[in-house]
Amino acid sequence: MRAMVLHQQREPLRLEERPRPEPGPGQVLLRVRACAVCRTDLHVIDGELPRPKLPLVPGHEIVGTVERGGSLFEPGARVGVPWLAWTDGTCAYCRTARENLCDAARFTGYDVDGGYAEYAVADERYCFALPDSYDDLHAAPLLCAGLIGYRTLRLAGEAERVGLYGFGAAAHLVAQVALHQGRRVFAFTRPGDAEGQRFARELGVEWAGGSDQMPPEPLDAALVFAPVGALVPAALRATAKGGTVVAGGIHMSEIPAFPYEALWGERIIRSVANLTRDDGHAFLALAVLMKLRVEVQRFPLEEASSAVEALRAGRVRGAAVLVP
Repeated sequence: MRAMVLHQQREPLRLEERPRPEPGPGQVLLRVRACAVCRTDLHVIDGELPRPKLPLVPGHEIVGTVERGGSLFEPGARVGVPWLAWTDGTCAYCRTARENLCDAARFTGYDVDGGYAEYAVADERYCFALPDSYDDLHAAPLLCAGLIGYRTLRLAGEAERVGLYGFGAAAHLVAQVALHQGRRVFAFTRPGDAEGQRFARELGVEWAGGSDQMPPEPLDAALVFAPVGALVPAALRATAKGGTVVAGGIHMSEIPAFPYEALWGERIIRSVANLTRDDGHAFLALAVLMKLRVEVQRFPLEEASSAVEALRAGRVRGAAVLVP
């Protein structure tokens, strides 16, 4: 099979011919139909997330069809593979419905090979059956951008006025979820990103501006998807008393010091870590109900490095998706 392989962090991906993987007990062999490119992939490639398995096939938003293996899915079934690849099922976190925090967890495209390839293997217990209402290209971003966005919004509680910092793959989906729930949405893009702000308004947000601006009124919650630590105190300043700032990424640059006054007033800062399978089932059911608009930009598998660079430069509207 063809695969894009990372041999060392901070080095380009290489297109290689590799042996097709063999499924082990409880695993399925998948023919990859599409794999979205996530900002987490950039963090792995750029060395911001330490100690990945090397050499590594990145990618954790995989849509594939079952070729063989396992017992939960019939051959030919279409499934989705998320970031969470395996948990031990026995630790205190797993036993209290917090498997996303399992210390022994393994992650797709980090601890195990992912979907920047023509074939992949996955633990069938962590795969999701995918709704027919989304084709391969548009289903792929649901598996991380959608799932993490959904969990981030859920941890914001009942906030009515929701700010989204960084309007990329996750934010363009969670904005629609928040609007569907009757919330008011305010979008913050890179300063001067007029096209990103137009896109946000096109999706129905109430206000869109640069991350260097204050919203027209205080927020009840701010969801920070851009991996920029300086946005945390900025979001705090834009948040009303009792509000919550939720950091939705797995990596962020250093958060600068800020005065206690910005936090005072019972404001909360919290993070989101990974996802649970319950999140996945709930979000996919909601996506079917809502008929989410998923904006994608298609790249051939061999152009994975171009897709990564486009994402890094902020040139992707919605989500970049690789197709073998």
